[in-house]
Amino acid sequence: MSDEVKKGGISVETEHLFPIIKKWLYSEKDIFLREIVSNAVDAITKLKRLCSLGEATVDESEPYRVTVFVDKKSGTLTVKDNGIGMTEEEVDRYICQIALSGALEFIEKYETPADGEKSGTNESGIIGHFGLGFYSAFMVSDQVELVTKSYTGAPAVDWICNDAGSYEVKKSDKEDRGTSVIMHISDEEKAYLDPDKIKGILNKYCMFMPVEIYFVDENAPKPKKKKDKDKDKEEEDDSEKPVNTTEPLWLKPASACTDEEYIDFYHKVFNDYREPLFWIHLNADYPLNFKGILYFPKITNEYESLEGQVKLFYHQVFVADNIKEVIPEYLLMLKGVLDCPELPLNVSRSYLQDDAYVKRVSDHIVKKVADKLNSLCKNDREKYEKVWGDIRTFVEYACLRERKFYDRVKKSILFMKTDGKCVTADEYLEAAGNPEKKNIYYTTDKALQAQYISLYDAQNIAVVELNHPIDTQFVSTLEGYETESGIHFLRVDAETDALKADTEAKIDDKVKEKLTELFRKVSKNEKLEVTYTTMKDESVPAMLVVSEQSRRFEDMMKMYSSMGMGGNDGFPVEYSLHVNLSSALISKLISLEDSDTEKAEFMASYLYQLAVLAQRKMTADELQAFLSSGFDLLGKL
Repeated sequence: MSDEVKKGGISVETEHLFPIIKKWLYSEKDIFLREIVSNAVDAITKLKRLCSLGEATVDESEPYRVTVFVDKKSGTLTVKDNGIGMTEEEVDRYICQIALSGALEFIEKYETPADGEKSGTNESGIIGHFGLGFYSAFMVSDQVELVTKSYTGAPAVDWICNDAGSYEVKKSDKEDRGTSVIMHISDEEKAYLDPDKIKGILNKYCMFMPVEIYFVDENAPKPKKKKDKDKDKEEEDDSEKPVNTTEPLWLKPASACTDEEYIDFYHKVFNDYREPLFWIHLNADYPLNFKGILYFPKITNEYESLEGQVKLFYHQVFVADNIKEVIPEYLLMLKGVLDCPELPLNVSRSYLQDDAYVKRVSDHIVKKVADKLNSLCKNDREKYEKVWGDIRTFVEYACLRERKFYDRVKKSILFMKTDGKCVTADEYLEAAGNPEKKNIYYTTDKALQAQYISLYDAQNIAVVELNHPIDTQFVSTLEGYETESGIHFLRVDAETDALKADTEAKIDDKVKEKLTELFRKVSKNEKLEVTYTTMKDESVPAMLVVSEQSRRFEDMMKMYSSMGMGGNDGFPVEYSLHVNLSSALISKLISLEDSDTEKAEFMASYLYQLAVLAQRKMTADELQAFLSSGFDLLGKL
């Protein structure tokens, strides 16, 4: 066996490569137009750079522009620029050789940072990096023609290539500087000759490119003159208005932007007639180097989709919606734009590669969102309370997903009290005035639990509302986060400790035993736990209390059941009846127990039914029994 080592390079035949480019170069076919227009913008950006360095001189009276022409009759789609252009040698080097990027070579030559400048950032504004974008034209064309003239004054060149990769190069009589890419649209892709479709693609991908882009429908009727009082006035021609905005709002410093500008930008980009709740203007410096604006949208009702839309840009070129690697999943309800010129994109620019930079960008965004919430809560509490109802679910869900986010915003988490006012957990506990007991009382149904709430109100104990499906899980998680501080959430029907009088009433053990048996009998529950307490409020004779832990477990099982993960059978809720010894009705019941057993049983039954009614919805049988008792009572009047 020979020890000789043979080396070589992989070769690809053009006729085999072109079908792959035509079919699979980009995940979305519409992207071809973004690539061709991006190349045109790059050509202008390069020329501007050369002029700034004194390497080129051009007629300053001619504005830079990119024009997209659609000609349905001739079957062509053309992208024209007045940028740097190419010589025949450059056409041979950059067009005839696939994946030899002229952008990279230009950056290396003209964008090397001088002494003292930052390195590692791409501040050139040049979009293309891969050298494949031009060939995306073949995804929709059976022939592509490139007519170009260099800024150097070298003879113009006409390059024509079919979709099999066979090309010819000849001289051109083109006199003006720049390049035209003429795509002869194939029969299968005639939809790309529809002016509305092309305008839609330009609006999606090129809305904020840094050079003015114009659109011309070659087959549209020319605007006619019309009389305007004393003089002729031409109708407005859409082809004379750029389809893009070259200086998007995110490039301006936040201090230079007005609320009206932020709102108008939101309406324009997201076609949402509602105003956003508030926004965050991002401007991260080196080494992150990205800008953007994030909006908290207004949600009309709880059934509306919470999915937002964060548009990702690369040097003002649209890349994709909601890239999960950049925006954490729990913040995807946000709407906004991010322009990240340092993103590690693959050839299609539609998928991110794993990179530490992406993680740092994501972390920075999370921090800025938390900072904004804290700033609003601290400096504009009135506004913050007004929007809290809309962002509450967002914030709670984010806290559930990431402990670090909770730690950042925990001082800004609000709880709505039953009186309509908002408090933080610290504010609630401080107002309670009992540093040893860190209980926060809440209701899940203000109407159903009204009697319980009234008892707490009478003792000046605040009750907060937790009436969203996510709330129970959120407070459980919060308690886990706050193990050391000892914060604990209790529903208003979970205990009576906070409602007890300062001194306990005395009751004989035999009387207590008789009453317990009586309530177990009328409730038809031999295992009913009956406890005796003395409350400050004498108006409520008995309360049905449910274990907080038991009820939360029931809620969790119901949630699993709704997700098809099993039911809650076999996990009964632990109820107990708390009898208020300070109530006159209980004193009367005790006396009836000795004198009139029948009346005592009727009274105990009705008191229990009232306790059930105050705590939860009755079953059909319970409701029927309650109505019968009420009718009997009325009949005895």
